[in-house]
Amino acid sequence: MEPAGSPGDPPGESIESPLLPAPETKMPPPGPAAAAAIQLGVPPPYLRTHGAKMARRHMYDWIVLLLLAAIEVVLNLITPFHRFVAEFMMDDLRYPMKPNTIPVWAVPIYAVILPMLIFAAIYVKKKNAYDLHHAILGLLFSVLITGVLTDAIKDGVGRPRPNFYYRCFPDGVPNYEAVTRQVICHGDAKIIKEGHKSFPSGHTSWSFAGLGFLSWYLAGKIRVFDRGGHIAKLCIVILPLLFAAMVGVSRVADYWHHWQDVFAGGILGLVVASFCYLQFFPHPASKHGLWPHAFQHHNPNPETENQGTTDAHQSVLPHDLSVVQYVTSMEMRTNGRALDNMEAGSGRAW
Repeated sequence: MEPAGSPGDPPGESIESPLLPAPETKMPPPGPAAAAAIQLGVPPPYLRTHGAKMARRHMYDWIVLLLLAAIEVVLNLITPFHRFVAEFMMDDLRYPMKPNTIPVWAVPIYAVILPMLIFAAIYVKKKNAYDLHHAILGLLFSVLITGVLTDAIKDGVGRPRPNFYYRCFPDGVPNYEAVTRQVICHGDAKIIKEGHKSFPSGHTSWSFAGLGFLSWYLAGKIRVFDRGGHIAKLCIVILPLLFAAMVGVSRVADYWHHWQDVFAGGILGLVVASFCYLQFFPHPASKHGLWPHAFQHHNPNPETENQGTTDAHQSVLPHDLSVVQYVTSMEMRTNGRALDNMEAGSGRAW
């Protein structure tokens, strides 16, 4: 029997005997995909572990929110501009006084508290403190910035409401200056003050600021722009906007606002809501539109943030099986060549 690696062997081959110890096989290093899959994932950002850190990081944002709230209170105490209202102008301001279909106290409930409850429900299911914190912060910025802008414009413009006549003359008896024919009101001072705050509509702007932000949020969570053709998703996103629009319609029907007031208030609230949402969240059409920008830094691959260890093992398993199959096939080929040589009577085991 010729030793392994003798001149009789085919060129370029060096075959070891199965009776000798097999040489040490070097396993190829795992690829980058397998190495990444070995990691078990980033732990979810719970509120108890990340809440205080996020509050400290956004401390100045919360301070600015408090300043906006204080400014909002001051703007409501300021007496608005009393523009010139002549006798001939009262023909368009003689609508009757009616109570609000949507009372003032109800606006924060459906525009602020209701979206917060939806944010909290999603946190309970997904356990993402970044999403909860940034959604609440963005919503509060949306409604407070809108409120400050709305009341500042109200005080500066001083447009009379459609029911200004009966605010100014509650008994229906008019009184005008002799020369300019400007109105001389004798009604309640608070009611007259409120009568100069028609433009823009505060109910409408607050509704679109809060519910518009909610629509953006839902669009990202249900992936309404995934090009799947699911119109039901679009209906869910439009529903808050429809409610906000109906609030604006009620303001015209109650004769508290002109249609221009409602239109301007809706545009103002929706624009501010859009800017505030995109400040904290990616666009819903983005592949990372599910979670806020800050979560991208916590988890560089948020699309796999809820996958368990089973998925990780499955992603590693094909690579390991390929190595085992390669080694097994090499052994079968080597043993088969040895048997062929022995049957041919070459006297060689290999």
